[in-house]
Amino acid sequence: MSGIGEVFARCAEERRAAFIPFLMAGDPDLPATAGQLAALAAGGADVIELGVPFSDPIADGPVNQRAAVRALAAGTRLSGILELIARQRDQLGVPIVLFTYYNPLYARGLASFAEQAAASGVDGVLCVDLPPEEAGRDLVPALRERGVDTIFLLAPTSTRERIARVGEASSGFVYYVSRTGTTGERATLPPELVRDLKRLRRRLDLPLAVGFGISTPAQVAAVGEVADAVVVGSALVRLVEQLGDDPDLPAMLEDRVRELAAPLHAKAHA
Repeated sequence: MSGIGEVFARCAEERRAAFIPFLMAGDPDLPATAGQLAALAAGGADVIELGVPFSDPIADGPVNQRAAVRALAAGTRLSGILELIARQRDQLGVPIVLFTYYNPLYARGLASFAEQAAASGVDGVLCVDLPPEEAGRDLVPALRERGVDTIFLLAPTSTRERIARVGEASSGFVYYVSRTGTTGERATLPPELVRDLKRLRRRLDLPLAVGFGISTPAQVAAVGEVADAVVVGSALVRLVEQLGDDPDLPAMLEDRVRELAAPLHAKAHA
């Protein structure tokens, strides 16, 4: 069982959803990211999703787009991110999923990337703009051979055929986009979310993580009632944007993650 699989098995035993925070690597720079990752783990992250900055982040809303711009301006590159994970992974004690676009992986070479990712301690890769049909030819086999989970997206518009393809290509978990559009904080959750997740559970055996638009403890609690994991990104990235290189950022980030994850961890002790 992979590290990600072990997390979901433990959370299932505790009868709660996993909490997965997202941050952009290299925002405002890679040394700062090291402290941010430690804060996420200390605050109660079960899995950490770490973004690879890209110049055309079509799946991301304005908050995450600005984070990618800042990270690229600071000189953040995939090789540096992998080196950071290699230094931090054992200390963190939680699995790391790379949230990336295909271009950085293709530019590095898929076999080389897969080898370096596994050696660095990456547990899973979510390539948001690579369809499972294409990923199945090269990226999925390269990562699976090295024990790295491959994670794909589903959305409210996904057809039965696409659900089946994603189920075949994915391991670890499936990431369900709660609404059409890009990442970003929203005031309310989609009213059809429960119905959509029930539909997916009939067709998938893997855990379902739900993200896009979740930003408050109340929303985390609500999604945690119907999903296997809850992903929060933009609300945390915005905190990094507001505080930048403020020395209090790691402590505030830890507190914010603890606050967001609290409804889920409370179920484990109920």
